[in-house]
Amino acid sequence: MKSTQELAASIDGAFASMEAQRRHFHEVETHKHEEWKQRLAQLGVEFDTLRDIFKPRLDLLIERFGDKIRATPTLTQSTREFLFEFHSEVARIRMRFQGTTDHDIRKLILNYDLEIIPILMQFDSHSTLEMPLDAIDYEAAVQWADDRILSFVQTYTALHENPYYLRDQMVTDPVSGTTFPKLAAGATLDRDGRTYYFVSETTRREFEEQHLARTSQGVGP
Repeated sequence: MKSTQELAASIDGAFASMEAQRRHFHEVETHKHEEWKQRLAQLGVEFDTLRDIFKPRLDLLIERFGDKIRATPTLTQSTREFLFEFHSEVARIRMRFQGTTDHDIRKLILNYDLEIIPILMQFDSHSTLEMPLDAIDYEAAVQWADDRILSFVQTYTALHENPYYLRDQMVTDPVSGTTFPKLAAGATLDRDGRTYYFVSETTRREFEEQHLARTSQGVGP
């Protein structure tokens, strides 16, 4: 018959084994977490490098669109994002550039998303570029960003020439009789609660001259 000392030794051995496994698990997980934090810090450095590369390009986009664009940056621990909202009379246009990563922070992921509502034409709405965090290809990233910006500009101009978007925006110059989109008006004139649209400043002046002539002759507008 086994003594109670032998039983106690077996129990203590089981608890000791369990404690050893617990310590090993803690050490492994602590090491993994430290590596994760190091990769997160590296991700921040790469984000800063790409920001310095992308900023002149995004500044150029903002400059070219002027008061037609609003840019909103967002920063979190593992993402960087720029949301661009464009003023347009024919559609709601939102473009997003985002830098993010995977769960283990092994990759740097660049996302591009374009939202146009209503959708009345085909366009490139999404693109992703993934690179290993420890082997970032900056030239590829720059080319990807330039391609996305040019693709957006082409989409933007095509949208504002598309008859499906412009059908509710067409007006007629009262002098020349030319029909054209409101956004292409060379001049406008508000009179008697109505807005008149003209292809140029010349037809606007002619319209006012005609109005003055009719008024002096006692003829209605």
